[in-house]
Amino acid sequence: MKYILVSGGVISGVGKGIITSSIGLILKYCGLEVTAIKIDPYLNIDAGTFSPYEHGEVFVLDDGGEVDLDLGNYERFLDVQLHRDNNITTGKIYKQVIERERHGDYLGKTVQVVPHITDAIQQWIERVAMNAVSAAKKTPDVCIIELGGTIGDIEGMPFVEAFRQFQFKVGQENFCNIHVTLVPQPNSTGEQKTKPTQNSVRQLRGLGLSPDIVMCRSQQPLEESVRNKISNFCHVPPEQVVCVHDCSSIYHVPTLITDQNLVKYLCNRLQLSISVNMDEIMLDWRNLALSYDKFDDQVTIALVGKYTMLKDSYISVFKALKHAAFACGRQANIYCIEADHLEHEMKSEDPVKYHKAWEQLCQCSGVLVPGGFGKRGIEGKVLAAEWARVNRKPYLGVCLGLQVAVIEFARNIIGWKDAHSTEFDPATTNPVIIDMPEHNPGDLGGTMRLGSRTTIFRTDCESSLIRKLYDNKEKVCERHRHRYEVNPNVVSQLEEKGMIFVGHDDEKQRMEIMELRDHPYFVGTQFHPEYLTRPLRPSPPYLGLVLAACGKLSMHYKSSADFMQYKYKSINGSQYYNIDLMNGNHFNDFSSTDN
Repeated sequence: MKYILVSGGVISGVGKGIITSSIGLILKYCGLEVTAIKIDPYLNIDAGTFSPYEHGEVFVLDDGGEVDLDLGNYERFLDVQLHRDNNITTGKIYKQVIERERHGDYLGKTVQVVPHITDAIQQWIERVAMNAVSAAKKTPDVCIIELGGTIGDIEGMPFVEAFRQFQFKVGQENFCNIHVTLVPQPNSTGEQKTKPTQNSVRQLRGLGLSPDIVMCRSQQPLEESVRNKISNFCHVPPEQVVCVHDCSSIYHVPTLITDQNLVKYLCNRLQLSISVNMDEIMLDWRNLALSYDKFDDQVTIALVGKYTMLKDSYISVFKALKHAAFACGRQANIYCIEADHLEHEMKSEDPVKYHKAWEQLCQCSGVLVPGGFGKRGIEGKVLAAEWARVNRKPYLGVCLGLQVAVIEFARNIIGWKDAHSTEFDPATTNPVIIDMPEHNPGDLGGTMRLGSRTTIFRTDCESSLIRKLYDNKEKVCERHRHRYEVNPNVVSQLEEKGMIFVGHDDEKQRMEIMELRDHPYFVGTQFHPEYLTRPLRPSPPYLGLVLAACGKLSMHYKSSADFMQYKYKSINGSQYYNIDLMNGNHFNDFSSTDN
């Protein structure tokens, strides 16, 4: 097993996650099996109870693990299925060690950070690195580990010490440290400054880790003199100073670092057996990156949410929209609208915000209401769903977005004026959304309906648009994260008025997919389809929304592979994207007898 540690300095949020994903992608293209681990040095057991404003989106895995959003980047880039143990937190490590101490595993010894915590970290990494994550179920060849935070943070010290020991435990030929730093360029001088990088590397070396590669994040490509200066003061050769400057999209990063001979160095440093032409195997990914830039036509989607001040709160939603737009030959133009700005109270409290929010909503070709928790902004989301229904605008409601659509429909079509969710109004006489039977109202962490679950399409809904987007499959598996669901006792009344639940769980008690009859595209899913989106395999519900917003939903791809105009190539047993067949002839009519 080969281990690559990606650490960071100067500031957090410097781009370690994208760099980790890009390195993994490159190695996968070279024919290697790759897995990834994210270390978050906070005391929480997992990310499940975080506000999105803390660390951004909570990403959910197949096994129900609530993890850091970087694992979503790993999955999207590497096209793998990670596990909850691929996200290590200080809380998990300490919990494990304390439980062992209570069990008597340490034989009465004094339990300390060194060696017990550091040993637990190393054992966890070695165990998880061996878990298969690809569809082929092969044991990984390379494990890339991203150490969250910045070098010098007090909470990260046990992990740094663990890796100081780990490099000798596994052997120098099996361990490589890539350190990501920032090279600022102040507007006042326009000069690229190396001192923050020098200090960061000096601090890392003082803790016992010497970087093999220094990756420098910058606004512009590094000047040669700057590269040489970093090489001189950071004790690495110039060719091991890699520039990762700002790009038009994150999909340029793999080719950017490939062009600086990263693979050649890793082959020598880690004794990897790779004999491929990098220009050849990366050509298709390079085409993908360039294609993301070339589309001039836009599709405008309104994202009506509660956490729009931080875009990372909806990072998978953004990716799903962009992937779907790319499949349609469009650039996604996303208006982020705070839901409570649409509410009637805002008209008197802050008329400017109110009118701006409604102006943006009215300018959009489609509406997306994502998941969320808490009462704030609920009525604004209900109003957005009503506007999309009445004006026949394409609408996709995800999780809470499905629930507010049901609430709006029950109020305005059925006439239950106090229809609501028991989450927000426990005293409502028309509870159209109820809490799940297995939900534990005491502990909040890890108590939701989480992970991959099967949704079965109704046999009497073969004309369903959303089912056609899923290639007319009988059932699909998608990831969930919710506590509340549609009340099964009101389903028949809703369906009588035209709100059809075309997908349900295997017990036919949980409503998974809603589709409004006689509407261009009005769909709700209880699951979160954005968690499984891929750059060249967009999520079907999001694809339907963008197709409808582009006015192309009356057209249908012949098959998912034909629509996307890509296939998988294989070199050295590794599959990767090939998009050289893209020609724009993606659609045929839904009404065709072939369908």
